[in-house]
Amino acid sequence: MKIEQIYTNCLSQGTYYIESNGEVAIIDPLREVQPYIDKAKENDATIKYIFETHFHADFVSGHITLAEKTGATIVYGPTAVTNFKTHIAKDLESFKVGAIEIIALHTPGHTMESTTYLLKDENGEDHAIFSGDTLFIGDVGRPDLAQKGKITQEDLAGYLYDSLRTKIMTLSDDVIVYPAHGAGSACGKHLSKETVSTIGNQKRDNYALREDMTKEEFVKEVTNGLLPPPEYFPLNVKLNKEGYDSIDSILARGTKALSVQEFEYIAEKHQALLLDVRHQSDFIEGFIPQSIFIGLNGSFAPWVGALIRDTKQPILLITPEGKEEETITRLARVGFDNVLGYLKGSFENWKREGKAFDTLRSVSATYLEKALKDKAIVFDVRKPGEYDSDHITNVQNTPLDYLNDYFNVFPNATDFYIHCAGGYRSVIAASILKSRGFHNVIDVAGGYKAIKETNIERELEVRYVLNVSIKS
Repeated sequence: MKIEQIYTNCLSQGTYYIESNGEVAIIDPLREVQPYIDKAKENDATIKYIFETHFHADFVSGHITLAEKTGATIVYGPTAVTNFKTHIAKDLESFKVGAIEIIALHTPGHTMESTTYLLKDENGEDHAIFSGDTLFIGDVGRPDLAQKGKITQEDLAGYLYDSLRTKIMTLSDDVIVYPAHGAGSACGKHLSKETVSTIGNQKRDNYALREDMTKEEFVKEVTNGLLPPPEYFPLNVKLNKEGYDSIDSILARGTKALSVQEFEYIAEKHQALLLDVRHQSDFIEGFIPQSIFIGLNGSFAPWVGALIRDTKQPILLITPEGKEEETITRLARVGFDNVLGYLKGSFENWKREGKAFDTLRSVSATYLEKALKDKAIVFDVRKPGEYDSDHITNVQNTPLDYLNDYFNVFPNATDFYIHCAGGYRSVIAASILKSRGFHNVIDVAGGYKAIKETNIERELEVRYVLNVSIKS
């Protein structure tokens, strides 16, 4: 038996390759499926099943394409309804993969069809669960994404409480936990950086699995402090339910090298968004006017999904040379399929043609320290939790995730500064602001990490959480 976790850092997502006696099961595949096919071929194995833990909201799964290319059966849990051929598993239904067995445990709560897959080894012993978004390391799935009709997030949280306690916490402590996501995913609140654990460790460490926790306490804790989900989530669910174009056709459409003249023509004809994915330091030094920066070196796809509201928006790319296919693939993972081409020769070609370009003002934290003495206006684009724990005194939090909702708070004429934690997100924010006419924005290089090295006055919020269990 072979189990391989294939982890994609950009999406904080885990796909699983399981092989036994020449048969393979894939759990929650990404949209680009050729690596799974190649891996099975190298091992002289056949992909038999594609198990989906639920209808994913944060990425477009590769289940349909993988099934078309391999003939494997797509398996969803009870209550799932799709527009393509699928096996809808019954609760506790068993599937043979070589000498092992995979059992579908219906665990509604994150979504109604959410299913955890229990793997029994060659000896029939419980070995591992693939918990999807039902159980994370240190957290559980948010219960607000699948509200429908009269079903509220509180209802879903109640179902999740029951699922965890009747299907998962009853398993042996040594059973391995393989979740769908780790830290950085918007599918939970406090996910660990660890991507593998055990039932026993989660009973001990995961707040949501406390044995003395009542359903009312659970519902309150898992629904408290939920931020609005990214706007691309519903589209991804729709694509995962109804189908989508193959990644091959998307790459064929998008990997068109365009001259400067062709690039300008298509941009105007289709009102295309110009997306610059180079490193932030390169963008600062020069970029095509009206282009938006979201760099490949960060959490690229989730930021695209959070900030570009229309997934059907025509997109033209400015990429580092040789990164065109990677960029299109990573966009397709979150349902942005309408790439019309890329600038041949990247930004350097734009400059060689003598085209006008813009730059971004960027200053050091030391410069900001001096500017604050003259009452400089500063905005912090980190997440609310980061801001709450430590921030510059009297600075407003305008989280990048929701920047589109804050345009009315930025001054139109007076210079203002923005910072994030390290310099990536603030350049994204600055590029968006400049495209909206805020040419008075100034980036703080190095972000809050650099700011903490200065004498800039800061406010720290210290929170103490004490959980005490007293037994007589």
